[in-house]
Amino acid sequence: MNGNAAVVGVIVALSFLIHRIQAARPELNAAKSSSVKRSTVSATLARSMPGSVFFGPHPIFVESIQSYWAIQERDIVPQCIVRPRTAEEVATAVAILKRDYDVRTNHGEAPLLLAVRSGGHSPIPGAANISGGIVIDLRLLNEVVTSNDRSSVVIGTGARWSDVSKVLDREGLAVAGSRNSAVGVGGLTLGGGLSFFSPRVGFVCNNILSYEVVLANGTLALASETVNAGLWRALKGGSNNFGIVTKFVARSFPSTNIWSGFLYMTSSKASQVIDAFYQFTEARPGVYDEYAAGPLVCFSYVQKAGVRVLATHLVYTKPEKWPTCYSGFKSIGRLWSTVKIRSLTSATDELDSSSPPGLRQKFVTTTVKNDHATLMEIHATFERGVEAMRRVRGMVWTLVLQPLLPVSARKGQPDSQGLGTRTEPLVIVLFTVVWKNIEDDELVERTTRSIINGIDQYAASRDTADPYRYLNDCANWQKPFDGYGAENKRFLQQMSRTYDPDGLFQKACVGGFKLDMDSFRP
Repeated sequence: MNGNAAVVGVIVALSFLIHRIQAARPELNAAKSSSVKRSTVSATLARSMPGSVFFGPHPIFVESIQSYWAIQERDIVPQCIVRPRTAEEVATAVAILKRDYDVRTNHGEAPLLLAVRSGGHSPIPGAANISGGIVIDLRLLNEVVTSNDRSSVVIGTGARWSDVSKVLDREGLAVAGSRNSAVGVGGLTLGGGLSFFSPRVGFVCNNILSYEVVLANGTLALASETVNAGLWRALKGGSNNFGIVTKFVARSFPSTNIWSGFLYMTSSKASQVIDAFYQFTEARPGVYDEYAAGPLVCFSYVQKAGVRVLATHLVYTKPEKWPTCYSGFKSIGRLWSTVKIRSLTSATDELDSSSPPGLRQKFVTTTVKNDHATLMEIHATFERGVEAMRRVRGMVWTLVLQPLLPVSARKGQPDSQGLGTRTEPLVIVLFTVVWKNIEDDELVERTTRSIINGIDQYAASRDTADPYRYLNDCANWQKPFDGYGAENKRFLQQMSRTYDPDGLFQKACVGGFKLDMDSFRP
């Protein structure tokens, strides 16, 4: 076997190992699911929505729990699962829950908790599931319908992005959507949403023409640029704080195949790759190419194999190989490459395959200005994380760097994220951890917090810190709305007070990131 073939064999083996460390899919304990106390509310839901409400250990209840991406979400057992078949059924469920919420709060009692699920791809425990509460599972609301003039697409909030791209690939169209095919439409879009098309059209949320949303009072409303315009803007990055979105109308555009894939390199190339990333992100006049997405530079440590993996993911949203903007990466020696011209579905499936379900998962993020010394310190911090968590069984520890350029942040419709005033290129820094055992949860939590705090302190000392935190990558303890800026946060709080005056989605729907309404002063 020659040297190149041997190296390819090593990479294939590492990929196999990453997938094999996936934890065995745990069976939901039937006794545990049956022993969860049922409330009069769940009985009312079952009577009002026959065939749409399920209790443990019904197979549909079990399937819903075991289909969450992260083990931490699968460990949670709710009281019942509501699977609406229409937006009207969502409205029925919310109206019932709101009546109960009002009775409890009027008597000074704690509310019955609820959770809303689209794809169930969040790593945060309780983001889309709730212990002993009511889960509204929206996955049956999964329509994907293009308009007659091909300028827009109606997308059900429970669809996965693979459902969307498979339809649009056949029609020669695309929308700004997830880079991972398994992610749900609802969560990604309400959290802002980064896309392969973001350099051309902005965040996913910047391309939503209208929303169909069930408000806290159980009514079905439209939010668009001309109807409920404040709510329309608030939903662009405001997450699940205003109601339950049942349908999105997204702007579509012509698209054919794209060029994408990974470049795999030895870890000794880290400095060269960071140099190339820094130069790309500078995006000097005349160099910026709106068809170039990423690059995503990924440094990983695979505990089971005791090795480091360096991969760079490149995308060009035209069927053209090696555009000039990626010349800095092309010149770096690589072991293996998967880059090729392919469909959008194939490209997003490749990223999904790198993050299999069934493990304990953790995300944590920060944002910095594009400063070479800061990027090198972030990589050094990644290496310190390897040492801190080396004993965590089945651990894959990854640092991902991705550009956020001011020109792309200003594209599309206005949102609530507060990035429109940025003039310097930014870098979104994401750390991900997967591991097997609950006994290591505390070490992972402590280490990731310490690492992000250290990076923020270093960046502040060099004046390269930025307050923005990409909501979909935040850990449960982070506060993305603070990073939107005081004016935008206040706007979101005002929209919450307007459309949910009694606070159902603040106090009863506790998953995700809330708006700190106690601090709001009209």
